[in-house]
Amino acid sequence: MRVISGTARGKRLKAPRGMDTRPITDMIKEALFNVIGDKIVAASLLDLFAGSGSVGIEALSRGAQTVIFIDNNVKSVQTIRENLSNCGFKENFELYRNDVFRAIEILDQRKIKFDYIYADPPFTVQSIFSPLLKAIDQSSLLASEGILIIRSPRKMNLTAKLSRLQEYRFDNYGESTLHYYRLNKEVISE
Repeated sequence: MRVISGTARGKRLKAPRGMDTRPITDMIKEALFNVIGDKIVAASLLDLFAGSGSVGIEALSRGAQTVIFIDNNVKSVQTIRENLSNCGFKENFELYRNDVFRAIEILDQRKIKFDYIYADPPFTVQSIFSPLLKAIDQSSLLASEGILIIRSPRKMNLTAKLSRLQEYRFDNYGESTLHYYRLNKEVISE
């Protein structure tokens, strides 16, 4: 696992030890950032279930203005800290050890808006995907032109339309699917 592009290009990233994690592959990460493109420059990204921090670190390397990493596991937070240091990042990020649902509430209370929210819940806890979608849908975390990206098991069907969010794209990669959501036009015009 490595940083693909930008200021930290080629830097190796560690994965949390002793955990049953499935870090995002370089191929999937590259495809994700091909979809986002240059819009990541000066953008804000929220990395939920951050694991190794690979997606958020890639965003920083490509010029994101700010990234907030959330993970509730001590080993993951320690690994993200090490990866950020190894890549030379000392600013433009916040790192929190917290439950993702609690973090969504706190960030929403802070009235923070994100251009991108990336969520990579554990595939072994499939019951978490629907409540996660609902929590983000009910929050005001996504900027008006923002995009929510959720990685899920390929065979999982996620709700395509919620009260505020609408899936507009999904791409399959091996055993994973990336689902892309944006705010409904009615929500944006409010």
